[in-house]
Amino acid sequence: MEIPHDAILLRIFIGESDRWEHQPLYEAIVLKARERHLGGATVLRGAMGFGKTSHLHTAKILNLSTDLPLVIEIIDSEEKISAFLPELDAMVSGGLVTLEKVKVLHYRGVTKA
Repeated sequence: MEIPHDAILLRIFIGESDRWEHQPLYEAIVLKARERHLGGATVLRGAMGFGKTSHLHTAKILNLSTDLPLVIEIIDSEEKISAFLPELDAMVSGGLVTLEKVKVLHYRGVTKA
């Protein structure tokens, strides 16, 4: 699979407790992206954050949240990301979704010896 040098970064900000059809939303999004043969996806777990409601979510032991912030990053061509957006829209009921242009320098798999 190749990603063009001029690509799009799709960034999805959700909560750890968000669900889609009885599974964690972040898993559902990554599996759907893989099913659609997008270039790659990564889920990043935040130690602290807040969103539109300004409710603070933190991993501090005294205020341990069960809904830590997650960021899902997906990179591919503008065409493939655009085609994925309607499916994503149906899955994400709350959160923030952003797009930005990126320049891909390398996209290599590890070769096994």
